[in-house]
Amino acid sequence: MSSAAVILKPGERLDDLERNQLRIIQNPEKFCFGMDAVLLSGFARVREGETVIDLGTGTGIIPILLSAKTPGRHFTGLELQPESADMARRSVEYNGLEERIRIVEGDIREAAAVFGASSFDVVTTNPPYMTEHHGLANPDMPKAIARHEIKCTLEDVVREGAKLLRPNGRFYMVHRPFRLAEIIQALTKYRLEPKRMKFVHPYVDREPGMVLFECVKGGKSRVRVEAPLIIYAEPGKYSPEITDIYGY
Repeated sequence: MSSAAVILKPGERLDDLERNQLRIIQNPEKFCFGMDAVLLSGFARVREGETVIDLGTGTGIIPILLSAKTPGRHFTGLELQPESADMARRSVEYNGLEERIRIVEGDIREAAAVFGASSFDVVTTNPPYMTEHHGLANPDMPKAIARHEIKCTLEDVVREGAKLLRPNGRFYMVHRPFRLAEIIQALTKYRLEPKRMKFVHPYVDREPGMVLFECVKGGKSRVRVEAPLIIYAEPGKYSPEITDIYGY
């Protein structure tokens, strides 16, 4: 870890990630990472020497966790919102990860133009889940942009992810099951063939609230639905698999 003292801006805090002494800068008034990002970092497979880009990285949680969990060579985080990108950069510097992680401020819709086609081995993304703007008090607020498809759509994320990947590259995404039909249609349209799919349930007897995907660019049609991931063994107590993912 970097020995330099972190300089927090008004409203920010420094959170312990409970892994490799890593910490991350966040502002609860803007947006904080959720369990979905942590679960995606546990689901994604990154091999030695591979390069990764995280689309819509927020405060950089997925590249930072993947740098600790995998032997990947280099990680890039692309983020549209300047404040989030700034927090991500400062977190990377605080943790002394500048040689492995690069944060770029930019638009997902232009990702392939910025980085070039077929330039990454792995793409990860935790995109906005909600399609409708109804009920949004302020569509320009950071939380609204992170949760609703205001600045990019599911198709934007899938299209650009497919362009960025090398042949047989892997695409990892966490999303919501209620959009499953739309998700699979978008993935197959851009030749990102689903290979692994895992549903995440709050309790063993509840319907899933999340779904994790691994897709291969140009892969053959064959998908494996893995055993479901259960978040809570009982109220207030994480399941052993969640505990393992979080590194407690």
